Amino acid sequence: MNIKNRLVTKLAAWLMVRTIRSLYWTVRRDYEIADPDLVAYDPDVTGRYLYCVWHDSIIMPLFHGPQHNTAAIVSGHQDGSYLAESMSQLNMRPVRGSSSKGGMQALRDAITVSKTHHIVITPDGPRGPRRQMKDGIVFLASKTGRSIVPMAFRCTSTWRVPGKWTDLVIPKPFSKVTLCLETPIEIPRKVGREELLRHTEYLQTVMDELYART
Repeated sequence: MNIKNRLVTKLAAWLMVRTIRSLYWTVRRDYEIADPDLVAYDPDVTGRYLYCVWHDSIIMPLFHGPQHNTAAIVSGHQDGSYLAESMSQLNMRPVRGSSSKGGMQALRDAITVSKTHHIVITPDGPRGPRRQMKDGIVFLASKTGRSIVPMAFRCTSTWRVPGKWTDLVIPKPFSKVTLCLETPIEIPRKVGREELLRHTEYLQTVMDELYART
């Protein structure tokens, strides 16, 4: 990326962060969680987790609370650069790569980062299909020993910005946003192909049920 593009990316991210942060000052925030130790916004939580959230909700985990020792896997394409820069400005560590670009490097980086950080993953990104689970998060959980925490957000009023394959959900001012966290899911080490598929299908079911309640 040349200098001009980097400056444009930084400026666009700066504007986005300040716009959404200003909106979130008006939002009422609530929690519906299985265990207080699951909330990554608390710097004193003892565990480290892989948070599973659908791509259309990606705005909300960024702004629902302060970021402490949290990373996220972001597309290695140019459209992911804006999100990665926004995360950096929010004290969140981007791990660049996806199934279509830089996947193996992203996996190696995520394994290293997971030793000290939570990692937020959108398992239907970066190209969809919408809310269809890919097996990357389950594979990463198996490699790192970190549990997967299904995550969803319930909003009383939202905007939906249309995209190529999914909408982007943004809470409206003065709405109520509830963070919902399910019980962590543990994945065994060294899972075979059939086990990987079975755990991926189970995670899909849990996420479907969680979002059906939001």
